[in-house]
Amino acid sequence: MKLDWGWAAFLTTLALVCGNSLLAQQVSPRRLTLKEAVELALKNNLSVRVAETQVDEFEGTRERREASLLPRVSGNLLANRQNVNLGALGFTSIPKIPIPTVIPAFNHYDSRLLASQPLVDREAYHNLKAAEKQEQAAKLTYQDTRDLVVRETAGLYLDSEVGLAEIRAAESRVTTSQALEKLARDQHAQGLATAVDLVRAQVQLERDRQTLLVARDAYQTSLLSLARFLGLSPGTPLELAGRMEFHPVPAPPIDEALRTALEARSDYRALLSQRQSLLEQEKATRARYYPKLSVNGDYGALGTAQNMAGTGEIQGTISISLFDWDRTGQRKELASRARRLNNQIEDLTRGIEQDLRKALLDLDSTASQVSVTESALALAERELTLAQDRFRNGVTDNIEVVTAQDTLASAQDDRIMALARHTDAGMALARALGNTEKVYQTYLGEP
Repeated sequence: MKLDWGWAAFLTTLALVCGNSLLAQQVSPRRLTLKEAVELALKNNLSVRVAETQVDEFEGTRERREASLLPRVSGNLLANRQNVNLGALGFTSIPKIPIPTVIPAFNHYDSRLLASQPLVDREAYHNLKAAEKQEQAAKLTYQDTRDLVVRETAGLYLDSEVGLAEIRAAESRVTTSQALEKLARDQHAQGLATAVDLVRAQVQLERDRQTLLVARDAYQTSLLSLARFLGLSPGTPLELAGRMEFHPVPAPPIDEALRTALEARSDYRALLSQRQSLLEQEKATRARYYPKLSVNGDYGALGTAQNMAGTGEIQGTISISLFDWDRTGQRKELASRARRLNNQIEDLTRGIEQDLRKALLDLDSTASQVSVTESALALAERELTLAQDRFRNGVTDNIEVVTAQDTLASAQDDRIMALARHTDAGMALARALGNTEKVYQTYLGEP
């Protein structure tokens, strides 16, 4: 049986369509809550991974500084074959006692364990303390990075929620426009409306369909950005499990909030730890001129293969640095870094207070905005109903209907944006207070 090229192309296209349809049915979108999105971001985001490696790096630095205060033990084994020129060493012949000029080659062995232990080294001690403070600062910076990632994840998730809300609002407007277009067609068929009324309703329907297409594209684009930030493949199909709703947010007094933030903000505490590290480094600089006491010892076997005698020693050493130029330059470096850190701490303190005041102000304002936009939305829906009834009863043309549709669309958009601003203000407050990873659900109304 032979098929012509037309039928072959048709069957091939049908098979591809069916195959793609089955594949699409098999790959179901992944429902994603905000909590799951945050967990994925904290696990996969590059910023978190980089900050974690910095913690490991400073931990290694601290271990190296600690090693300078711990005992050191080493061993060596020496096997040597040599001869000695006594003449070169000043030995000459003694009357009646012949002394050879060169001693014949002989074997010599030395196996030995060596140990050393610093007893007093203030410079190494303060360097260790400085490394511990640096490690603590790195851990706090790592936690601050996690808090920032939580904030950014919540923001991207909110963008997607806004996009989803826009789609739902656009879909409802398309449904309403379809019903009103049918009403205009029926009215025109009965001679109760003009062709202009019908065309006007059709134009409004097409505008709403266009708005829906734009909203769907914006939503899918926001999901791509969210997936990228979470470390997922951009092609991963996602579906938001939550929806944007109004949740009252507890607003603490500004004095209490500022005190809490200064105690909890990891970035602020990291700067304080860095300043403490500089203080320890300054102490280490002064300690360079303090005496250092150490104990060294060794024990082993020394001799020839036939006679290996045990030998050893214990030695105490006191060393003092009397003069060097490096200390002056180091002190200038540390003083400059200390001034820079103090300026950063002062600026961050003001920045934290500013963030808190703005977040509290936005929370109060956006809560009022949500209430006003909800009232406006209810009134716009009522206006559209009345305009639709007037047009159905032939009292007026559908200009009032189209105007009411535009008013309703504007009210829906205003309510969506008010909810988004209120949610974002809650996220900003959670970030400003610190411990964002632990408390963000309280300020976003998440279970």
